Amino acid sequence: MLLKILTQISDFLWGTPMTIALIGTGIYLSIRFGFRYNFRNIRFNYRNTFGKMFKPGEGTGTVSGFAAACTAMANTIGVGNIGGVATAIVSGGPGAIFWMWISGLFGMSTKACEIILGQRYRVKYNKSVDEYMCDRSFVMRNALGWKRGAVVLAAACFILGPWTCCVQTQAVTSSLQEGLQIDPLISVIVLGVTCFVTIFGGLHRISSVMEKVVPFMAFVYILGGLGILIMHLDILPATIALIFKSAFTPMAGIGGFAGATVRDAIRYGVARGLYSNDAGTGYGIIAHASAKTDHPVRQSCWGWGEVFLDTIVVCTVTALSILLTNVYVDFPNVSSAELTTVAFETAYGQAGGWFLSLAIVVFAWTTIIGMYYSCEKSVNYAFGDTRSNRIATRIYMVYYMIPCVLFYNIQADSLWAMTDILSAIYIIITLIFIYTQRKEIMRLFHDFWDRYIPALDRGEHPAPVIYGKDETSYETHHD
Repeated sequence: MLLKILTQISDFLWGTPMTIALIGTGIYLSIRFGFRYNFRNIRFNYRNTFGKMFKPGEGTGTVSGFAAACTAMANTIGVGNIGGVATAIVSGGPGAIFWMWISGLFGMSTKACEIILGQRYRVKYNKSVDEYMCDRSFVMRNALGWKRGAVVLAAACFILGPWTCCVQTQAVTSSLQEGLQIDPLISVIVLGVTCFVTIFGGLHRISSVMEKVVPFMAFVYILGGLGILIMHLDILPATIALIFKSAFTPMAGIGGFAGATVRDAIRYGVARGLYSNDAGTGYGIIAHASAKTDHPVRQSCWGWGEVFLDTIVVCTVTALSILLTNVYVDFPNVSSAELTTVAFETAYGQAGGWFLSLAIVVFAWTTIIGMYYSCEKSVNYAFGDTRSNRIATRIYMVYYMIPCVLFYNIQADSLWAMTDILSAIYIIITLIFIYTQRKEIMRLFHDFWDRYIPALDRGEHPAPVIYGKDETSYETHHD
C-alpha cells in the first residue's frame, strides 16, 4: 500500500509538467548563456575545472574550487550512476539513456545557475565555525527576504534529507551480498562507522577525503566499463542505434524485458538523470558556496564539468555495460545496482562482481558523506552562527546516520519513489530561485565575460568579485 501511494505521488510529480519544466528551463538558460556551458567554450571550461584540479584557488573561500566540486560530485557520482541507470533501463528501456543525456546537456546551464547563486548569497560564519556557506534557506532569506519560509525549509531539509540516503545503503548491502556474500548487517555497521568518523571532521576533512577518493574511484570505474565496451565492439554501433531508436519509438517486450513506451523512456531517463547529476535540485548552491574563486561565474564552470563527468561519461559507461551484456533482458528479476553488478559478472566473471561491489560501496559512501554536508548547512542556518549551532551539529550527526544504518532493507522501489518526491520538491524551490534571480545571475554572467575576462586578457588586474558577508549583518537588515 505504501509503495503504491509513493509511486502515485512520484508519477504525478514526475509527469509531463515536471519534465517540461526541467528540460524547458535547461534550454531557456542555455540560450540565455549562449550555450557556453553546453557546447561553446569547452576549452575554457576544461581549463577552469579539471585543468585546475590541484591548484588552491584564487580569491576568498574555505576550500579550493576543486575540493568544493569534489564534495558536490560526491553527491552526483554515486549509486545514481550505477543503480539509477539500471532502474531507468528496466523501467524506460534503452531509450531512457538518450533522455538522460538530454537532461544532462541542458542541465549544465541549470547547475551553473545554482553555483552562481551559492557564491552570490553565501555568508561567513565566524563564531561557531570558520566557514563560508550557503544553501536553499540562505538564498530564500538573502535573495528573497522570506525569513520564515527559510526556517521551515531548513527544518524540512535536515529532517527529511537523511532518509534519501537509504537508497545508498540499500545499494551497498545488496551489492556486497550479491558480489561478496557479506552479511548486510556487517556492511551497514562498517558503513555507518566510517561515514561518521569522516563527517565528524567537518568540511575540511570531508573535502580533503572527497578530492582524493572521488576522482580515483571514478577513473577506475570508467576503466572497468571501457573494458566491457572493448569486449563487445562488434555490437556497440547497433546498441547505440537502439538507444536513439527507442528514445522515440515504443520498445516491445523481449525476453524478460516487459517493454516501454516513449513516455516511460522520457520519464525515467530525465528522473534518473536528474538524480544522478542533481541539476536543478539546489545541491550545487550548497557545495560550491565554500569555494575559493575570484568570480562566481568562474566557479560555475563546474556546471559543465560535473554534469559532463557524471552523466555523459560515467552514466553512459554503466548504460552500455548493461545493454551490451543484455542482462536487462536475461535477468528480469534483477534491478537497481544488482543489475549492474550482474553485467560486470557477465563480462569479467566473479572478479567483475567483486569489483562492482567495491565500486558501489565507495560511491555510496562518498554520496552519504556529501549529502551530510548538504543537510548540515540547513542545521547551520536554523541555529545561526552561535554556540548552539556547534552543539546541534554534533547531535545531528547521530540523527543523520540512523536511517542509513537501520533502514537498509527497505524495498528499492519504495526508496526510489521517496527520493523522486523529495527531489521534485527541491527542484520546484530551486527553479523559483533561478527565475526570480535571473537578472542577478545574468548580471554576474555578463560582468565576467564582458568586463572581467577581457580585463585579464589585457594584462590588467581587476578586483576579484567576491561575496560572503558576516552572518551577523543579516540580523539587522536584508541584502
